[in-house]
Amino acid sequence: MKLLLDQGLPRSTVAVLAECGVDAEHVGELGMAAASDAEILEAAIVRDAVVVSLDSDFHTLLALSSATRPSVIRIRIEGLKSPELAEHLLRVLAAIAEELERGAVASVTESQIRVRTLPIGAKPR
Repeated sequence: MKLLLDQGLPRSTVAVLAECGVDAEHVGELGMAAASDAEILEAAIVRDAVVVSLDSDFHTLLALSSATRPSVIRIRIEGLKSPELAEHLLRVLAAIAEELERGAVASVTESQIRVRTLPIGAKPR
């Protein structure tokens, strides 16, 4: 599974994740530092990647469009350095990889991972 990290997340997290065997890219490395959320979602679809962001707007865009992909992980913990962010992402991938592969949005706090199946509002599969 590939991750696409949004602006606002440390670029150096890509290298930390690579050391753990996780394929990841940062929008800033792709020349998309000023891209809109919709453009980032489209890039994730093309790259078959899961968007990782601090931004709740991705969940809103997916809900409004009834989209079934890409999956999005929203990190609800401010100020994480690369090693801590990578640790949380590894925990998320271990816990909900199957849901993310099928299409889901996740909200991650220090103590909890909440998951909703895409499209948002659909009955559980």
